[in-house]
Amino acid sequence: MKYLRRMFHWLILLSLVYFSYLLLLITLQYIPFSKDIAFLKIKSDEVQLPYYLPFFKAHVFTSFYLLLAGFTQFNPFIRNKYRQLHRFMGWSYAFILICFSAPSGLVMGYHANGGISSRLAFILLGLLWIYATVQSIRYALKKEWKKHERFMIRSYALTLSAITLRLWKYLIVAFFHPPPMDVYRIVAWLGWVLNIIVAECIIYAAENSDKKIFH
Repeated sequence: MKYLRRMFHWLILLSLVYFSYLLLLITLQYIPFSKDIAFLKIKSDEVQLPYYLPFFKAHVFTSFYLLLAGFTQFNPFIRNKYRQLHRFMGWSYAFILICFSAPSGLVMGYHANGGISSRLAFILLGLLWIYATVQSIRYALKKEWKKHERFMIRSYALTLSAITLRLWKYLIVAFFHPPPMDVYRIVAWLGWVLNIIVAECIIYAAENSDKKIFH
């Protein structure tokens, strides 16, 4: 059982590294910045708005950092051996998320493709993302570490939607071939709802075993 658990942890880690690498490649497409590449090609109306591109840049160029910073919060080696690094990365994660990534995500969500369903999904994601992160800070300041940890799990689960949204998109297109806008409406919800369900299952299991989730 211990061997299988270790293998599972390594599988999760390698998957995170691989898909973070793919997200980095997506981010690098916008350096040097151009309005006529990748996602922005289908947002010709939005890029004419004076505020859209600044928010887009804020979201795209901070997302990869959040994946790395969030990972340091759950890595046992960093948590136990490099506490100052753990704290610095945790505070920078919260600051960048609350001040840049989530607000810009809300703006992009308001202009999301796929109509009201997609827009509602992304706006809810942004609001829950801010809420979970603010709560994690609140409990850290009160030194209620279990509650802090649980809200950080929720926050990072929502951060990982940057990866899982794209993963589900590839799988749905590969196996079912629905119209593009239908794909967008599906992954707008599936990309983060399943993440938060998994996070709640992890929290529930830890609470019932009365053990820390990450040692």
